[in-house]
Amino acid sequence: MPASFSGQNKQELVIFFNFQYQNTMLEELKEKVLVANLDLVRHGLVLFTWGNVSAIDRESGYVVIKPSGVSYDTMKAEDMVVVDLEGNIIEGYLRPSSDTPTHLAIYRAFPEVGGVVHTHSTYATAWAQAGKDIPNIGTTHADYFHDAIPCTEDMNEGEVNGNYEQETGNVIVRRFKNINPVHTPGVLVKNHGPFSWGKDASEAVHNSVVMEQVAKMAYIAYSINPSLTMNPLLVEKHFSRKHGPKAYYGQKE
Repeated sequence: MPASFSGQNKQELVIFFNFQYQNTMLEELKEKVLVANLDLVRHGLVLFTWGNVSAIDRESGYVVIKPSGVSYDTMKAEDMVVVDLEGNIIEGYLRPSSDTPTHLAIYRAFPEVGGVVHTHSTYATAWAQAGKDIPNIGTTHADYFHDAIPCTEDMNEGEVNGNYEQETGNVIVRRFKNINPVHTPGVLVKNHGPFSWGKDASEAVHNSVVMEQVAKMAYIAYSINPSLTMNPLLVEKHFSRKHGPKAYYGQKE
C-alpha cells in the first residue's frame, strides 16, 4: 500500500479487502458444504432429505448449512445458508436446516469442531432408537472412536415442547461432560439419530460413514455372541496409532 495513502483511504482499503476475503471464503465454504451433503447420498447415509451437513469458519464465526427440505437432486452451492453462531441469517434466500440450532450448540461447545453431520442412517439410528451406546468392540471402531459412541438421555417435556432443536444440542453437550469430543467424534440422540463431527465438513462425513459401519458390525457381532468383550489393549493400540503424539499410521504430512 503506497505511503501517500491517507489514513481514511487505508481504512477503506482494509474494509474492502476484508469484504473480498469474506465473500471468497463463504463461496468456497458453500461449495465444500454442498459436496459434503452430496457425499451423504453417495455413501447411502440419507434418503429423501433426511440429513444435513454444516461447516464453520472460525475466524468469522459464520456457519454454512444445508437449506431445510431441499432435494439433494437439485441442490446447488448458492442454496446453502449462512448463519452466525446465534442463528441469525447472514446470507441466503432459503430457510436453513431445522437442525441448525443443534449444529450451533455443538460448534459453541466444542471449539475444535469445524464440520457437523446429522443423518438417519439405518444402523446408527437403530442404536439411537434402542437408547443404547454403540460399544467399542472392534479395531475398526477403535481406529476412529476411542470410547463407546454415547447415546444421550431422554429429553423431558420442557425440552421437547420448548426450543427443541436447541435443547437437542444441549443434551449432546451434557452427554460429553466427561468425554473428549475430538477422540469420540459422534453421538446418538436417543430415539432420534446420529450426529458426527470433525475438523471440517469432509471429515465429519467420513466419521458419519464409519459410525454407520461400526453400528452395523456391532449389531451383527452381538447377534453372534451376546456376551462378547473387547480387549482394552487393542482399543488403546488402534486409537493411538492413528491419533496423538505417537501416531504412525499413514504417511507423514
